[in-house]
Amino acid sequence: MTLHEKTIEIRRRLETKFPADEAVAMVRVIFGHLLDYSPVDIVLNPDRNLTDYTSSKADAIVGRILAGEPLQYVIGEARFHGHGFKVTPEVLIPRPETEELVDIIVDEWSDKSDLRVLDVATGSGCIAVSLARALKFAEIDAIDVSPTALEVAKANAAALKAKVNFRRGDILALTPDGDGKEYDIIVSNPPYVLDSERESMSPTVIDYEPAVALFVPDADPLRFYLPTLLYAAASLRRGGGLYFEINPRTASQLRRAVEDCGFVDIRIECDMARHERFLIARKR
Repeated sequence: MTLHEKTIEIRRRLETKFPADEAVAMVRVIFGHLLDYSPVDIVLNPDRNLTDYTSSKADAIVGRILAGEPLQYVIGEARFHGHGFKVTPEVLIPRPETEELVDIIVDEWSDKSDLRVLDVATGSGCIAVSLARALKFAEIDAIDVSPTALEVAKANAAALKAKVNFRRGDILALTPDGDGKEYDIIVSNPPYVLDSERESMSPTVIDYEPAVALFVPDADPLRFYLPTLLYAAASLRRGGGLYFEINPRTASQLRRAVEDCGFVDIRIECDMARHERFLIARKR
């Protein structure tokens, strides 16, 4: 079977469950993974004969996707900020919104060098590694409570030749006077999805992605923001930047907490879908 024939077959199978444009994108990712082909390579090599092994591997991937497993977990990789990041069920799949957060930080600090950065709840390390690659001579620290997540993050840093100081650390154990370190930037994309939002979420997310990295009780929506906020109030240098990815439903509540901690130039920005997704502030 040729590559062209196989891509048509797989696309039609995927279209039984996914929109046509999403099915096409998945086909590109699948053969990018199996053949190390770019989307252009797929178009330019329609007559390539596939081995039975490659064809069966493609069928197995499609079977798992149709059963509900996220494509990124199936192939073990997600694209983020122009690079491939290893992902496993121990870490969240990086989202485009988080790429936007990285872009905001890079846009605001790219003219500076030798910055000190802390990424709280690093997960796959996508934020920390991307900032290490994009900022000039930055010293990046990154913490996460999960040892397995840290192993994934370390593998990503090694694969992308990014220098990041990873260590195990619990957000809830951050203390304002804890370690005496000072940072120019503190960024966090912590768990922020309310338990009551589970019902409206895709089963693909609920069944496969780590709940501990997603959800917070409705009665305590800022559980993971407040310790980071208090730590940032003590540990950011003057003029330092605080960057949160946020839940639109709790944006106003979080903004008040940031104001109460004495931060200035507070702003909430929308993502590409026009949802309030990022809170940015400066230390006075």
